[in-house]
Amino acid sequence: MPKLIIDGKEIQVSSEVNVLQAALEHNIHIPHLCYHPQLSISGGCRLCLVEIEGKPGLFPACGIQCSDGLIIRTQSEQLTAVRREIINLFVSEHPLDCVTCEKAGSCALQKYAYEFGVSETSFHKTIPRSLYQDDNPFFIRDHKYCILCGRCVRVCEEIVGANAIEIAGRGFQSHVATPFDGPMIDSTCVFCGNCIQVCPTAALMPVSRKGKGREWELTRVETICGYCGVGCRVEYAVRNGMIVYAQATPNNPVNDEFLCTKGRFGWDFATHPDRLTHPLIRRDVAYEFGLTANPWKEQDKSQLANRKDIIDQNYISVDWDTALDVVAKKLAMIVKESGPEAVMGLASARCTNEDNYLFQKFIRVGIGTNNIDHCARLCHSASVSGLVQALGSGVMTNSIQEIRDADCILITGSNTSEAHPVIGYEVIRAVQRGANLIIIDPRRIPLCEHATLFLQVKPGTDIYVFLAIMHTIVREGWVDEAFIAERTEGYEEFRESLQNYTPLHASLISGAPVEQIEEAARIYALGERSRGKSIFSDGRGHSTLLYAMGITQRSNGTDIVKTLANLVMLCGQIGKPSTGINPLRGQSNVQGACDVGCLVNYFPGYALVEDEKKRAALAEAWGAEKLPDRVGLTVVEAMHAAAEGKVRAMYVMGENPMISDPNINHVEQALRRLDLLVVQDIFPSETAQYAHVILPAASWLEKDGTFTNTERRVQLLTPVINSPGEAWLDWRIICDIAARFDKQMGIEREPAYWVYPGTSAIFDELAAVTPIYQGMSYERLSRQGLQWPCPSKDHRGTPYLHAKNFTRGKGKFHAVIPRDPAELPDAEYPLILTTGRMLYHYHSGTMTRRSEPLHWRNPSSYVEINPEDAAAMGLSDDMEVVVKSRRGAVDTRARISESVPPGTVFMAFHWWEAPANRLTQDDALDPYAKIPEFKVCAVRLENPGSKSD
Repeated sequence: MPKLIIDGKEIQVSSEVNVLQAALEHNIHIPHLCYHPQLSISGGCRLCLVEIEGKPGLFPACGIQCSDGLIIRTQSEQLTAVRREIINLFVSEHPLDCVTCEKAGSCALQKYAYEFGVSETSFHKTIPRSLYQDDNPFFIRDHKYCILCGRCVRVCEEIVGANAIEIAGRGFQSHVATPFDGPMIDSTCVFCGNCIQVCPTAALMPVSRKGKGREWELTRVETICGYCGVGCRVEYAVRNGMIVYAQATPNNPVNDEFLCTKGRFGWDFATHPDRLTHPLIRRDVAYEFGLTANPWKEQDKSQLANRKDIIDQNYISVDWDTALDVVAKKLAMIVKESGPEAVMGLASARCTNEDNYLFQKFIRVGIGTNNIDHCARLCHSASVSGLVQALGSGVMTNSIQEIRDADCILITGSNTSEAHPVIGYEVIRAVQRGANLIIIDPRRIPLCEHATLFLQVKPGTDIYVFLAIMHTIVREGWVDEAFIAERTEGYEEFRESLQNYTPLHASLISGAPVEQIEEAARIYALGERSRGKSIFSDGRGHSTLLYAMGITQRSNGTDIVKTLANLVMLCGQIGKPSTGINPLRGQSNVQGACDVGCLVNYFPGYALVEDEKKRAALAEAWGAEKLPDRVGLTVVEAMHAAAEGKVRAMYVMGENPMISDPNINHVEQALRRLDLLVVQDIFPSETAQYAHVILPAASWLEKDGTFTNTERRVQLLTPVINSPGEAWLDWRIICDIAARFDKQMGIEREPAYWVYPGTSAIFDELAAVTPIYQGMSYERLSRQGLQWPCPSKDHRGTPYLHAKNFTRGKGKFHAVIPRDPAELPDAEYPLILTTGRMLYHYHSGTMTRRSEPLHWRNPSSYVEINPEDAAAMGLSDDMEVVVKSRRGAVDTRARISESVPPGTVFMAFHWWEAPANRLTQDDALDPYAKIPEFKVCAVRLENPGSKSD
């Protein structure tokens, strides 16, 4: 490592950094405008000029690589004069309207103009770029403030990979442009707003900021984004209790200082007029409890305009005491009459660890059942099932920021740049650095533009491709023999099982070319790069595998996950940085909800409910006489049981099964038959329309607590704004119901059993009974969070798992026999429907569809259809179409796209008007994880008006 001297201070740095970076690392400030630590070097602004002893002239610090013996001066009269003149040039083409500029107080040019005493220009004043563009509700482009530093162009290309803008024109006509200077919506822009964050002036500003207050009038509050499972750290600018804008918290270990469109712009849902603000009781229940004098008849929902009208017509507003008493009394009545197994609890991946911990504790200790589940059942339960069997723990093995250093990235069953955009940025970074990217998927996803190989497979056939990849690796001798011998078991039987699964066999079934299968095998197994040298030196390059619900939401999801685990062990691509098998979790706290026990077969910390020793220890810790020992009903099983009258009550916290569950016609039948449905949420969801009691809760922007992200990082939330009306914190509602239920049941406990002073006390109790969290506390989490397992107070957390041993001891190979999807196309239903997410919406759309900019960008449902299929059916873009399966039909519009192969159509599940899950199956379940088949079902397309047979 070279040593150099900067301003008389000797420092030692890596030879890979330049002088500007070295100076900034050692708190020596050199003025700069175009440099950004996360972007490539531009060298355009020339403000970072320095002197080098022994060399005449001035040199841009960003362009000088550090070498031994360099003596650098960053301050001198000559440098000050030159920098002042550079600022003078910038000011000659820049408005001096700082008294009204939105960026005043945080503008880098203003800062340097002040520092160098440039109040007006000595050059002829000219503003060559007067274009003002406000053609979208996300951000404003005001070109007169642009200094052509190029940061926005570089972040769009190098981090986001959108390539939506470039510097066009020459001389005074140079400007940042979309293709042909068209509207931003007609470009490849994904409206992430990262260009805003890196812009040093007011050239790019969020629409929401305009006229909302000066920089020094805004309060900054940091918290964790409540959308996907990445867990980005966000800083909100707040004034008078209202959010003005959001930006990423710089230099954090999850998202650096970048966000996606939802994280940056999707916060306005919190103040939408549809928010639930008071407890509501359905009129028949109100009549039953003497709260209204009139009997009730349900209004025909089809005659009412929207969900809010349904709520207004069918419910009355009550105080909290009344609502909670009704819930407790009805629950107690049902438990006394039918036993605890007649109650089902649905926890929430959108609520905090503290909320979920108390929810499952109430269901188990209070009600007395393990009927506690949440949406992980419908997304990654196959990951837990498969990876626990193979490795011992069913989670992401490595860290998000390790992806950028990988030599090879294999993505399957994940539309990463739409479902987990910030992880998509890490993939783009890796490719920019020379990594190979392999994508195996039925759809041509946006990341395919950056891929070395794209194997487009027929839905449900990817398992054959992975078996063929492993067949090739064994055949060619690319296996890691030492790793297999030392760290695994079951290899011989597994190897024998691969003999018949040749690349030709896989190609005939899946449609992937033989040559691509064999090339993917070599690149992944050996960790080959497309260019450049690996930073790792342990014999072979490091390959990482990312997957999501395209793998798990299948009736054979557990087997496919075990197949992927076989692949990483076969090549020794696990237990090291930038390797591993990494299921990408879909919601903000789906990982945490699993960790704290919101699963039918696991207590907190993944202790099996059937394990007598662990069950007794937990009962003692909770002060409970005993805990239920039988595995509970999953959410899908509970819906069947409710339809049969066996489950009589459901307590649903922050879930929306009327949109997210499969075969929602059956879900509706189940919910209608319940004697008690309690829905605790922030909006009147589709599920809330069937509730007997609706309880208004706080959103993630209004609460403290913790989320656990997809890389196992536990992070602290901070309230940004206040909750509307009488909305309560979820954990407070749970505790109050639990205490009232105990009273109704005549259960005597310590007076303060369900009383907690705050979320820190809840977390301390949670950590005490959850070994993987045991070393954590709010104080330790306040820095940058911690990744579990963190077993002791002096443990630093675990960036990657299985370094020396697998959680189960030795990794286990499984000989997997592939199975076809449960429902295949036929003459009556000739197409395969696959479902998923899209960039601008989230889950069932309750939040994003109430966010003005997000809804503007993607306001309605559509079905993607291959051009060949569209031509055969006479369909064109935006034409109305009916998608029909054996379970139901939905109206939507056609979108002709080559993203899907012939014979396949795609729909997202965010729209209640066109619910894709009216079409999917609820009777084809994975035998281990009980997850339904969301990704493959047979459908046909029809003209509107022909939905009935």
